[in-house]
Amino acid sequence: MSDVAVAASVTRETYEPIGSTEYVMFYLLVSIAVAIFAIGVYRRIARYRKGDDDEFPRLNELGGRIISGTKVVLTNEKQFDRDLYGGLMHTFVFWGFLTLFIATSILMVDEYGTQLLLGESFWVGDFYLVYQFMVDAMGLLFIVGLGMAVYRRYWVQNRHLIGRHTSLEDDLFIWTLFLLGVGGFFLEGVRILVNEFPQHEVVSFVGWGTALALEALGVPAGESALGGALHWMAWWGHSLLALFFIAWIPYAKPFHMLSSFVNIVARDEKAGKRLPNVPSDLDATNAESIDDFTWKEILDQDACTKCGRCSSVCPANAADRPLDPRNVILDLKSYRESLEADGEERPIIADGGGASAARGTSSGGPSDGSTSVIDTETMESCMACMACMDACPVEIEHLKSFTRLNRQMTDQGDIDASMQDVFQNVMQNGNTFGNSPRNRGDWADELAFDVPDAREEEVDYLWYVGDFPSYDERNKQVARSLATILQEADVSFGILFDDEKYDGNDIRRVGEEFLYIELAGHHVETWEECEFDTIICTDPHSYNTFENEYPELNFDEFADDPMMPFEYDEQWNEDGEIDVYHWTQAVEELVTEGKLELSGTELDYTVTYHDPCHLGRYNDEYEAPRELIKATGCELDEMPRNRADSFCCGGGGGGLWMDFEEDPKPSEERLREALEDTDNGPDVEKFVVACPMCMTMYEDGRKTGGYEDEIEIVDVAELIVEAISKEEKTKSPLQVR
Repeated sequence: MSDVAVAASVTRETYEPIGSTEYVMFYLLVSIAVAIFAIGVYRRIARYRKGDDDEFPRLNELGGRIISGTKVVLTNEKQFDRDLYGGLMHTFVFWGFLTLFIATSILMVDEYGTQLLLGESFWVGDFYLVYQFMVDAMGLLFIVGLGMAVYRRYWVQNRHLIGRHTSLEDDLFIWTLFLLGVGGFFLEGVRILVNEFPQHEVVSFVGWGTALALEALGVPAGESALGGALHWMAWWGHSLLALFFIAWIPYAKPFHMLSSFVNIVARDEKAGKRLPNVPSDLDATNAESIDDFTWKEILDQDACTKCGRCSSVCPANAADRPLDPRNVILDLKSYRESLEADGEERPIIADGGGASAARGTSSGGPSDGSTSVIDTETMESCMACMACMDACPVEIEHLKSFTRLNRQMTDQGDIDASMQDVFQNVMQNGNTFGNSPRNRGDWADELAFDVPDAREEEVDYLWYVGDFPSYDERNKQVARSLATILQEADVSFGILFDDEKYDGNDIRRVGEEFLYIELAGHHVETWEECEFDTIICTDPHSYNTFENEYPELNFDEFADDPMMPFEYDEQWNEDGEIDVYHWTQAVEELVTEGKLELSGTELDYTVTYHDPCHLGRYNDEYEAPRELIKATGCELDEMPRNRADSFCCGGGGGGLWMDFEEDPKPSEERLREALEDTDNGPDVEKFVVACPMCMTMYEDGRKTGGYEDEIEIVDVAELIVEAISKEEKTKSPLQVR
């Protein structure tokens, strides 16, 4: 026999156990399954088309977006973050399923393309052998991955996989995939057995082993009544299950296989760090009805896989506040689907008489008896730390939907009383403390030098001091330390004194958009009258909103609004001509340039550093504060949750001003982590921060958690000032404890 003949015989019959009538019936069923699939996808797309337009471009530079999204999906990089087991599990399932899908597509191309057009098959010889080996190898990984999923869900019972939205479809999804994998190998084993173990089929090592097992169980090799019946049943069973799965995809959890990829492609790289602006039309609503949500927010809901990664990293959820980010997204999805089914409308967010019952439930949705979809206390619990978005493997933009809900709460007047006081303080006095704006620069009175007024002279650095460094006694010490550093570096800097107001970052995230716009307009108008090169901020929250959100505002839209007293007819800094820095970035540059001399040996403390959410996760700045700490000579001992995985202090999103019955507080849990979970925890002397709000929260947590005698809270600026004064062997009069 020639080599060509041998190669041609190395193949197999695809439809071996069925006759011509069954062949026609099979493709009729295929057509029905594909039609049901297409109708389902069309309905999903129609649902997105009903959503509002998104303010930010989502499909621009589509080619690059698809390439980037494909990389994220194929590498499974997000699945490995914080969870090696979950990453391996998903990788095995994903690549196994993708390989089986590609293998089926190859068969279709060969049978209905190559054979029909060219009269010959490429699915023979060496190609066939490689094909069979790869299908068995990846199919085995597919089953191993599903086995890992079954173990985690049913044996370990991972608490983040189980919740109010766990349903029969979750079980059906995982077991359908498992049966497809096992059924495919069973079919292959029966086929090999019925065909009396063709030698070339040894490459199908899983199927070969299955055939040997069937033979050991008494199923005879070769053509037999039993073997033929098993082959026929296995073929039809596997085929019908596969067709059911195809038809089912758009109607249940399997749809995330499509929606997740689209969601990743349509992601906004600045989501969360910049929020969408409110419409200039004052009659527009935020979340009065489900129709107010954008198509991307609806897609977010469909993309959610219920994996619970957002829940596992949420500090509000960890503190037993009534928030589970996953549940909020899925509550909105469930309501949309129920509304489409029965038309019964409910308020999207309201107290509904059930708020008190929701305290401490971590439900994420409305409490018992509430008629709203989401309960107000659920959204009040959000710290706007963006940990949920960072952990989400499919790029759901939780904070965008959460802000929409918060804005609706503000419109309805369903705002916590303490936050209403903050709003009132800002409206009347321009700061969250309610203190006189004339006292804003009083923190500088204890300095041995005068702080320049940036309104009266040209400066290199316009320093936005912020509310807490201006009015809070503990943070005033940090402001004086930073002023000392800038003076020591001999740089030109100045502040705005009583023309500085609250930056607006956090009240915007609580939902008070129009007050935020007024504050932004005031600052931009004031900055227009000053001569400076760079804005530096004490607070990462200020840095974030100046860098990422002020440039997005088009004040022209609000020019005729009597509530907006500023005059500015352009989009501020739209060309990025003004640099905005957090102070650690600016000072790190000064150290690098030699304008601030630190030998790196002045201090010998063992310290740990807490990454502020708005500096780290929001703006990817992790190294500047660390470089400054190391430049003082301190030994830095990292906490397990650091950089992008940092655990929020609890102060963001209005948390600084609201009281929650929680145990432990996020700040207490973080201090415990510093002392117990770091490599040299008992030796850590100082807990270093770079954010005034973190300073406030951790000073409080140090007292309430009983850590006053165990660790000291200091700002990076305070370490630098101590290092500068160390050479003189005397404490600077500005040195803070």
